[in-house]
Amino acid sequence: MVFYFSGTGNSYHVAKKLAEGLGEKMIDMARATREDAYEYTLKKGEKLGFVFPVHAWAPPQMVEQFVQRLELYYEEDVYTYAVCTCGQSAGETMSILEASLEANDLSLDSGYSVIMPDNYAVLFKAPSPETQRHLLRQADEIVQLILRAVKLERKDFFRVKKGKGGTFLSNVVNPLFRRFATKTKPFYPTVDCIGCGICAYVCPSGCIKMTAGVPVWEEDHCYMCMSCLQHCPRQAIQYGRGTANKGRYLHPDYRKKE
Repeated sequence: MVFYFSGTGNSYHVAKKLAEGLGEKMIDMARATREDAYEYTLKKGEKLGFVFPVHAWAPPQMVEQFVQRLELYYEEDVYTYAVCTCGQSAGETMSILEASLEANDLSLDSGYSVIMPDNYAVLFKAPSPETQRHLLRQADEIVQLILRAVKLERKDFFRVKKGKGGTFLSNVVNPLFRRFATKTKPFYPTVDCIGCGICAYVCPSGCIKMTAGVPVWEEDHCYMCMSCLQHCPRQAIQYGRGTANKGRYLHPDYRKKE
């Protein structure tokens, strides 16, 4: 069983490849959270996987919360692995996830990071189409290696790019990010908004409501996944002053899904 969270498709694509290769089903953690669905039964021999993006050198907070609330039923020891997708580095993401798993009497047998195009338009421009293609080709090759390791159930096997200063970034910068950089107030639609409602439809947290044909972001529910901003067909959604000329990015597989 592959649990995943994805805002713009990178983690969705990785989870899909793993689920197909293992012959297992995918569970959207955001949807499960909205539906208060935390109980699952693993079949004999089924593996337990988590796939998610790195948010400021840590797992998204909702992923940690989901893992801690997860109730699993199984007959034998379960092989557990995790894959995080990131634009540059993951810091101590796997250690943080491992702590959440241990709080739920689960252990992490292996963990991996996969470098993919960055979607955090608040700070970064969308990569050029050529760079996107290069990164996505590399990512698919790495996913195949991960799939092989998972099938072999390799234990104590971690291939994660922590990056320079990863521990500091995860332990100091991430708490600041969660406290100060996850507010919904800076989100706004420009005059180019056509009221199509795609942003509200794709929002994993369900925090966007259409009011008189205009999107309104509710406070304290945003995952900062950039799904609304990146999906907008008119690039009419902005976050503060820093996203207007950054371009937009969605994984090609996610465009097909939507």
